[in-house]
Amino acid sequence: MQIPKNFLPTPFEYHQELELRIGHLANLGMGVGRVDGWVVMVPFVIPGELVKVRIYRNHSHYSEADLLEIIEPSEYRVSPKCALFSACGGCQYQHIDYEEQLRIKTQQVQELLKKNGDIEFSVSLAKSSKQVYGYRSKITPHYNRPDKNGEQPIGFLKYGRRHDIIDVEQCVIATDAINQALPEMRKKAIMEGGKKRRQRGGTLLLRETLEGVINNPKAVVSEKVGALTFQFKAGEFFQNNPFILPDLVEFVKSHASSDEITHLVDAYCGVGLFALSLSEVFESVVGVEISEAAIQLAKVNAQIHAIDNVRFQIGKAEAIFQHIKFSGENTSVIIDPPRKGCDLAFIEQLLEFNPRKIIYVSCDPATQARDLKYFVEKAYQLKEVQPFDLFPHTRHIESVAILERISD
Repeated sequence: MQIPKNFLPTPFEYHQELELRIGHLANLGMGVGRVDGWVVMVPFVIPGELVKVRIYRNHSHYSEADLLEIIEPSEYRVSPKCALFSACGGCQYQHIDYEEQLRIKTQQVQELLKKNGDIEFSVSLAKSSKQVYGYRSKITPHYNRPDKNGEQPIGFLKYGRRHDIIDVEQCVIATDAINQALPEMRKKAIMEGGKKRRQRGGTLLLRETLEGVINNPKAVVSEKVGALTFQFKAGEFFQNNPFILPDLVEFVKSHASSDEITHLVDAYCGVGLFALSLSEVFESVVGVEISEAAIQLAKVNAQIHAIDNVRFQIGKAEAIFQHIKFSGENTSVIIDPPRKGCDLAFIEQLLEFNPRKIIYVSCDPATQARDLKYFVEKAYQLKEVQPFDLFPHTRHIESVAILERISD
């Protein structure tokens, strides 16, 4: 047995086998157990299980191990639907009963609030997706250059690998239409992609839209959410679980509006999903976005539905609220930042604008919790945190936090 050159020899030997009880799942999907107080991280386990593991890496404060055997299985353990589960890195939770997945993700959001935001708060149970398999309306399979044997798998990263691809002929969390189109797309990528493309590898796009399954990332496509239809570029960001997205929008709508609030600012508006969906309950709405292409499509989406109380504008990072004519006194602000969360300059501008309500939609509860700490320390009260399971069977969770300004 060859020991890796960078292997730290303590506290465990390379490939040392251990038995341990799993305490909880961390937000990255790994099970956390302890041996004499030392943390050992293990994939594909469930809290409460007794497992046998094999150490493959020691860090300064914890170790990582492969799962060898489930000695005492959890009552929530189920058979994964995908034969590639645990080999493919796309899903982390197919072995867990879905209702238990919701409870675990809820607990993870609550723990992150405490760990990253120093906030003790009771998080509402995560809302389930109406469809828990076949829900993803967008997938992006990858392929590398051919290996020394001429093999060129098309799929997703293998679990625990940074570069190796596992061949995925069908994906159980993708929509039926995508799976029907996938074989032909795979064939075209290798047989008709051209020698240069095959030699350097590439990424496929399959996105189910109202126009069908689209593979051109620059194509303008459309998706219906509630009563409205939105145009966007197929390769750009738009939520890819249409089975729960209307529920998320309605939740935000119900909490953003009130008798005292007449204006709305959608600070990361994209193509106008929230700004346009909520426009009917506000006198005026401003959508702000740094992408000029997204702003142009947002304006088109407003024209399609003849919505005339929404204004979209390019936002400059140093002056997001500069051209907003109304004050924060009677305003709600929706923020839906990228995974990295909000930068401090934006938070300071938002606090200066001083809106009555802030609705923070996040695809990463860890950075959301970090940002919420600023708001709670600066005269805002956290009223509700509601996770939405846009990504069943994966470690990902969308979280919506409702903040209200504390009266002077």
